[in-house]
Amino acid sequence: MNFLLSEDQLAFLSAIEDLLRDRCDALRVHKIFDIEGDAQFDAELWAGLVEMGVPAIFVPEAHGGLGLAMVDLAIVSELFGTYAAPVPWLGHALATVAIVLGGSEAQKARWLPRLASGEVLATVAFAEGKSVWFPGEWQLAGADGSLTGVKTLVPNAAEADLIVVGVAEGLALVEKGAAYRTERADSGDRTRPVDTVLFEGAIAELLADGLAARDRLSDAAAVLLAADAFGGAEHCVKMSVDYARVREQYGQPIAAFQGLRYQLVAMALATEPARGLYWYAAHSWDALPDKAAHAAAQAKAHLTDTYLQVTRDTVEAHGGIGFTWEHDTHIYMKRAMLDWVWMGSPSRHRLRAADFAGW
Repeated sequence: MNFLLSEDQLAFLSAIEDLLRDRCDALRVHKIFDIEGDAQFDAELWAGLVEMGVPAIFVPEAHGGLGLAMVDLAIVSELFGTYAAPVPWLGHALATVAIVLGGSEAQKARWLPRLASGEVLATVAFAEGKSVWFPGEWQLAGADGSLTGVKTLVPNAAEADLIVVGVAEGLALVEKGAAYRTERADSGDRTRPVDTVLFEGAIAELLADGLAARDRLSDAAAVLLAADAFGGAEHCVKMSVDYARVREQYGQPIAAFQGLRYQLVAMALATEPARGLYWYAAHSWDALPDKAAHAAAQAKAHLTDTYLQVTRDTVEAHGGIGFTWEHDTHIYMKRAMLDWVWMGSPSRHRLRAADFAGW
């Protein structure tokens, strides 16, 4: 059995990384992050990703997409985590998955080609109140064709043309221009701004198979967050090691100090073996439906916890400079915090994993 990525996957990742290396360097990320007021996203970078076909990854070929799988979405998410890419990827990717899974043929024909081409920017709205993330907990109702209520931590809702909303009956589509308002929330992570959405009788269209698709969609969210967390954690380890090699104290690189070396080794040992967790979760989502929910919960819990701890260690490894606004460390820490909380805390997912395992 081959556990490695294919040549096509590696080539696609290489092309995306070339674009990110060119248009998403640290200075560019800081520029986007430092915008006063309501941060949005890097429209130029997003346009370049659209041109490369990134939003089309999961869209079936019949609807103008690449017809690829969750594994492909996940490895791209890892790359975005590595570069802390300020693009509306998470919401758009999950909205696409929702329509592929739960849309009628008419709904797919209307929306998927436009999502694949980047003509329409979409997002998803799951959270209600405090810590209400999972489908069985959603109280917002849309059976009468309209929505009234509040969703929180919605990625790029202010910029989105379409919102896939988690409702008691499954999943519903709400188009831009419907009766809703957005209020940008200060989540800390300005690379992926989130909004509170207040629906005020907004016209909504239920996805045909949304009730059947909603659990799979929440598992997909867990997989993509785990992948982003791995990419960010791995970058923080590399950033810390590189700094330790060049920063000198008492006439020698600080990498020579035993205490710091142990810390860097612990960071690397916590991160690198966890790659298999999200790869397996993505593969299970694609090919092992009986194991998918358990694998997704484990990956989300472990990797987002690991990422947050690694960013804390990264700040310490950089000493005084690690605490400054001008350095990259706080961007990754704030991104880790959003990965940790979005779609439920690690403790919630550990409980879910225990339930799925029959404990």
